[in-house]
Amino acid sequence: MLAKDGEKLQKGGARKRRHSAEDGGRAEWKKKKNRGEEGKEGQKPQGDGGRKRLDALSVGYFRRVGERLNEGFEEDEEREMFVGNVLAEVKGKASLVATDRTGSITLQRLLPLSSPDQVGEVLAELGGESGVGFREVSCDRCGGHVVESALRQMSRWEEFSQKDPSKEEEEEERAGMLESQVLSLSQVVKDNVSEFIRHVHGSHVVRTLLHVLAGCVGPPRTEAQPGAKEHRAAPQLTDFEIPTSFWYELKSLTETLMENINLSVTDGAASAVFQTMLTVCHRKRPKLCKQLLKRTMEYLTSRSSAPGVSPLLVFLKDQASSRLIETVIQLSHKPLLRDLYKNHLKGSLVDLALHPIANFPIQRLTAASAGHKLFLKLFDELVQGVEAVLAAGHMGVIVQLAESCAESGEKQDDMMRCLLNAFHCAEPGSRHVSCLPLFMSLLTYEMYYQTDATEGSTQKEVPLTSICYHGSRLVQALAKFKERSHLLSSLRTLSPADLLTMASDPSGSHVLQALITTSSDKGRGKILKRLEGQYVQMACSRLGSRVLEAAWNSASVSQRQSIAQELVPSESKLRSDQFARHVWAKFGLSHFVHRRAHWQEIQTGESKKRKLFSDLLE
Repeated sequence: MLAKDGEKLQKGGARKRRHSAEDGGRAEWKKKKNRGEEGKEGQKPQGDGGRKRLDALSVGYFRRVGERLNEGFEEDEEREMFVGNVLAEVKGKASLVATDRTGSITLQRLLPLSSPDQVGEVLAELGGESGVGFREVSCDRCGGHVVESALRQMSRWEEFSQKDPSKEEEEEERAGMLESQVLSLSQVVKDNVSEFIRHVHGSHVVRTLLHVLAGCVGPPRTEAQPGAKEHRAAPQLTDFEIPTSFWYELKSLTETLMENINLSVTDGAASAVFQTMLTVCHRKRPKLCKQLLKRTMEYLTSRSSAPGVSPLLVFLKDQASSRLIETVIQLSHKPLLRDLYKNHLKGSLVDLALHPIANFPIQRLTAASAGHKLFLKLFDELVQGVEAVLAAGHMGVIVQLAESCAESGEKQDDMMRCLLNAFHCAEPGSRHVSCLPLFMSLLTYEMYYQTDATEGSTQKEVPLTSICYHGSRLVQALAKFKERSHLLSSLRTLSPADLLTMASDPSGSHVLQALITTSSDKGRGKILKRLEGQYVQMACSRLGSRVLEAAWNSASVSQRQSIAQELVPSESKLRSDQFARHVWAKFGLSHFVHRRAHWQEIQTGESKKRKLFSDLLE
């Protein structure tokens, strides 16, 4: 089995990762359209090919409906009448409207304003008597969004069923129509599961269906702009009550999906569906999720491969299956993580960390193991290849290793020693004070100071430049270590101009803020002493003002007094600046000027309160 899968996997193995669900399918549709071919298994091309369209008069009507929706409604009765009239126009041609770009956008906006029976009626017409119509509409670029919007209205199910106590039976019947249509769609998905989960648009409908059946929805899906960066952050989910039937239907749908798990390792869209399935079950059905995780790992590790080589090493290097493994790792419990490392990954971590795709699951594994003893084994193996990983540019691995050290409280000295060696500032000891700018810029000592390996030109003055995102995150992680003397010593060697550069830089400002807020009162005082003379410029900077506020919130009363004394002479400048005026107000500097004793009393009270909370947290 893996031999066939492996051929497909290896073709795109080393490319930069992108979800084929987001652009690969679209490209495939274009090829088919140009050749005039139909998709496999009799499927129509994934796009507009050969479809009946709305006439120009109808398109104009739905455009005007959209404009009217923009204006809003003063009364509920007016809105209900308007929605009813528009849906009456939709009746009889719901599929045409849903698959037209203008009609689709209008319907998506109209459904959240509709009653449950109205949403149910739209779905009933889209699906037809037996529900087979769902297949074509869901796999349409525009229609899929309408089906998703209709599904999402189930999040209002409890609101529907409790709207009017005097009409409880009638309301439940109305909500029941929508419920039955969702179940009908789920049945169609199960009957055509391989087609749905591989389809660039249909797969999104399945993912929304999984969310709804589990009882949690995220923000609505939006069309990705060409060339836009893919955001990997997980969307915020909102939980809601579901009918009992959904509890059983989710189990049934997951069973059907697991029968087609082979598709998750060769197809990006299908992989995304399985990731959604595991994520929503972990949130709402943890026992079911545990079973699914176990079965997924059993499948991935049971494929035949070369003797003595785990099949996971093939799957980890593929764009589609590696993302599925990432999700499995993030949601797994300790025994599964331990088995994954011991039986499949041990001895291969550095090679995987150097791979352009496999390094992402290694980051997830490093993060997931931070609370377990397994982290010690992972660290001892990964630390051997830190310099090679840095050279490969896979900074996420190094940052995650540092963050896991900070979280677990283990191996922190080893991590710092390793980084000093990797950036060539461990020996001689006089180079230790150069570590902060090197870490922030991710440059070795020789590259940063443009010198050779000799010690001769050690203390050459170089203005702080090229602070990068991953460098910033690395130092923020190191700032959480118990021993931060190297970082703080290095910070104190920076010139006031360099500190101002840090405070005003999108990445550097987070570093300075982390070092100030995690320091002791004595250490913070030393940093603030170095910042004296820069407070006014910091206050007038968008990012610098935030650093200054963070410093103020963690400062002692005497430190606040020093900051206030420097700011007050520039009152007119601060009050007229768009950022500094907020600093003036938050620091109570008017009180400081005119009612010093009262200001002192307030600051002392805040300081005591902060110390009390700090003691409670400890």
